[in-house]
Amino acid sequence: MCTYDVIVIGGGPAGMMASITAAQNKSKVLLIEKNEKLGKKLYLTGKGRCNITNASSIDNHINNVVRGKKFAYSSLYQFSPAETISFFNNLGLTTKIERGNRVFPMSDKSSDVIKYLKQKLDKLSVEIAYKTNIHDVICENEHYIVCTNNCKYTAYSVVVCTGGLTYSGTGSTGDGYIFAKKFDHTIVETKPALIPFLLVESVKEIEGLTLKNVELSLKINNRLITKQFGEVLFTKNGISGPIVLTISSLVNRVNLKNAVFEFDLKPALDNQMLNEKIIRDISKYKNKSICNYLKTLLPSSLVPFFIKKYNFENKKLCEITKIERQRLITGLKRFDLNIKSLDNIEYGIITSGGVDLDEINPKTMESKLYKGLYFAGEVLDVDALTGGYNLQIAWSTGYVAGSNASKRRI
Repeated sequence: MCTYDVIVIGGGPAGMMASITAAQNKSKVLLIEKNEKLGKKLYLTGKGRCNITNASSIDNHINNVVRGKKFAYSSLYQFSPAETISFFNNLGLTTKIERGNRVFPMSDKSSDVIKYLKQKLDKLSVEIAYKTNIHDVICENEHYIVCTNNCKYTAYSVVVCTGGLTYSGTGSTGDGYIFAKKFDHTIVETKPALIPFLLVESVKEIEGLTLKNVELSLKINNRLITKQFGEVLFTKNGISGPIVLTISSLVNRVNLKNAVFEFDLKPALDNQMLNEKIIRDISKYKNKSICNYLKTLLPSSLVPFFIKKYNFENKKLCEITKIERQRLITGLKRFDLNIKSLDNIEYGIITSGGVDLDEINPKTMESKLYKGLYFAGEVLDVDALTGGYNLQIAWSTGYVAGSNASKRRI
């Protein structure tokens, strides 16, 4: 039986950071990873570019946390976004800041982020057990026994960094929840976050269409739940895009029965302004067909869908009635689509829910129920919006868990 100071379970961002931090504190560390390599989900983040963090204040990060705002404070102050950037720069990774203060590797390759983390792990002599599945974790005489398919390992501390349930092909299959429950921890019901919506109507004919600078409202029984401004992407059977993902995280615990999306396709114009514009255009382009006129207001690929949805005949502008003009304004200002559901959790960028934060010390990431048991990253009931905020939570909680796990000695 091999003995270590700290065993870290899961080789994602939180697990690698916890391992590095513990090893820097002179601990003998074993990192156990079920895959054949580290960072499989990290490799996919930012569309393969890896949005490492957000170069903004801690307060801004907190404002972008959806669940666990209060809990996240301590870890973010102990290992801030600025410290994350410095950490990677010191490893040799050159970074750049893009729109919205998003931080990426200069190379635009997430593989470089993993490469530099792996080099640091090797330099610190962190042992890594690849392709290793854990069958059981036992607490015995104030130390832990981790039973795997290959061996049994013992340690003073265990750090669980197994992720959530999204992208299960990368190894995120909820193992950490099983370990947590074994040690009497409560698991807050998991929900998909940062995920597309499925729609009742068929939108296949406009699949791939991107709408920019639109206002999107989600209403239930005509009551406004949330509203966002930005970009929307139509998928084969629903919608995605930055503001849709944001809305999904805000409403993933809301009953979506009778939920509707309303698009304001012309948010810069109110109804009166739009009406006056259309009246002027009718006078100016009276012989133009409705179809051709709509192409001056909407993306061309949306026009056939729009005409069909609002039952317009393709006649001349000068021939449309006042009722049809009002229907046109309604379509532009309140283009509505019925929501079926959130997409399958498998396709969420991150999991909402997880280990109950009331049972974890936010200053150390240690379990309040079992000494020497720590949790970090997505396995916790903390999630944030897009922009590098979720990865920062992983780095910060991993750092705090690793630094505190390394202090424990029997």
